[in-house]
Amino acid sequence: MKRIGFAVSALSLSLAAVAYADDENKDYMHPGAAQDFVHGAPEYPSEPWLLAAGGRIYDDWASALDRDEVEGTNPAYPVGANADQTGYGTWRCKECHGWDYLGKDGIYSKGSHFTGIAGINGAIGKPVDQIAATLRDANHPYTVEMISDEEMLRVAAFVSRGQVDMRSFLDYETRTVNKGDVNRGREIFQTTCAACHGFDGRLMDWGSDGNHNYVGTEAVEVPDEVMNKILNAHTGVQMINLRAFPFEYAVDVIAYAATLPLDPPKQ
Repeated sequence: MKRIGFAVSALSLSLAAVAYADDENKDYMHPGAAQDFVHGAPEYPSEPWLLAAGGRIYDDWASALDRDEVEGTNPAYPVGANADQTGYGTWRCKECHGWDYLGKDGIYSKGSHFTGIAGINGAIGKPVDQIAATLRDANHPYTVEMISDEEMLRVAAFVSRGQVDMRSFLDYETRTVNKGDVNRGREIFQTTCAACHGFDGRLMDWGSDGNHNYVGTEAVEVPDEVMNKILNAHTGVQMINLRAFPFEYAVDVIAYAATLPLDPPKQ
């Protein structure tokens, strides 16, 4: 009876998630039962969980922490260097420092996200308390209501111990993946990622206005961003990550993801 009850409960949870997604017309939302996994913290956090959690706050703190987005542009954002970016987006760490953590010396050295601000790679290995103090200075005007001190320590841990070198698997001239074992990536993708994304990566579509965005599309166009999602999970959703596994596995997954279909399935 216990097994049957568990199966029924699991099925109910799955159906609830589907119904929730359909009701909201968003297949990327999570059911209430997943709130703790998505936004909470374990009683005894492991190192991989801590770094992934910090990485999600670096990505999009309001979504990661289930907080309201700030209205208006970050007063520390250099609008003189880039007047195109405004509003809440300017409060995201990645907006100034990049998905590759190199800031003005990386992929954001030009284009619509250029700010002229340095990356965070210079802080690798520094004491977490020292980094956390920097994250409370005038250049980082986050209040404790936005990001608590405990949560900021997660960001600091990520900055100190969680960064990876995107140049180790990306061609920066073309912003394309040039390393990784595609076969092993396929093995990992088909046995984990496919549960939500489908075997061809097209079960979820983030596109709009007639444009389609699938796993393959993203891996080809913004592989540095996708690597952050592989290592830390996407913010605000019930997604797994590979932070607890060797980094080369994540490289293998993105190498395979870049081979997946870009066009919508034929009807």
